Amino acid sequence: MTLTFGSMLQSADIDPAAALVLRHAHVQSHDDGGLPGLHADSTPAEILAYTAEQASDPRLFPAQPPPLWIVFVREGGDRARLWSVLENRGEITNDGKLRTFDLVESDRLSDLRDRLVIGWPSPRNWRINAGTAATYPVLEIADAAPPRFPGFDSLVLDHARLRAVMREHRYAAWRTALESVIGIYLITDTSDGRQYVGKADGLDSIRQRWSEYATNGHGGNVELRGLDPSHFRFSLLRVFDPSSPRRVIDEAESHFKNALDTRRHGLNRN
Repeated sequence: MTLTFGSMLQSADIDPAAALVLRHAHVQSHDDGGLPGLHADSTPAEILAYTAEQASDPRLFPAQPPPLWIVFVREGGDRARLWSVLENRGEITNDGKLRTFDLVESDRLSDLRDRLVIGWPSPRNWRINAGTAATYPVLEIADAAPPRFPGFDSLVLDHARLRAVMREHRYAAWRTALESVIGIYLITDTSDGRQYVGKADGLDSIRQRWSEYATNGHGGNVELRGLDPSHFRFSLLRVFDPSSPRRVIDEAESHFKNALDTRRHGLNRN
């Protein structure tokens, strides 16, 4: 017998008739209003603020939303991971286009936050009533507290950690973040201090490029072949939106090669 989300609701004493279920996705902007969207390292405060702003059009969002909002975050394909359960204390503002709600985190399902993953068979539906969500299957109840993505500026990985990030489920949010950007990265050989400046551009995101290093250690770079990848340390120097012109990426790559002098005293050949 398949375990469904309805069992989770029942255990938390949540009446499906009194709850709305939302699934957020990582997007650059909120709906069509141009407001900031969510990304893999969005803070809880940012997710809460994002959730609190909804369209005034009743065709897009219920005119009288229920008192409980159960918020999930999309995790690729038809998976959705529980973020939190929010209490809706009513509308604060309404300018005719956007409504703002007073939302407060509830203790309901708190033991399953970031752990419960359900199937979400309708990817175009970002909000549904809890009665419908109750029929959705529970796909996973993961270990508590998956590691939080530290942000692009603070990311430093040795090769073993890089392999884990590219393969293990607990790093799903990290992969989503790295897939969303292109840019310039640095590989340091900690055995001798030499450095290699590389780039991910065009159709290759940072995730795609680093996946190659996780697989074979050298990513196809002649300069790195024959070296022991267990000594490699990976970090990001600058990230760009995937729509950035290639010329801009090339200029940034050249700048960092010059600044770090990786052609004469590092691992770059050109």
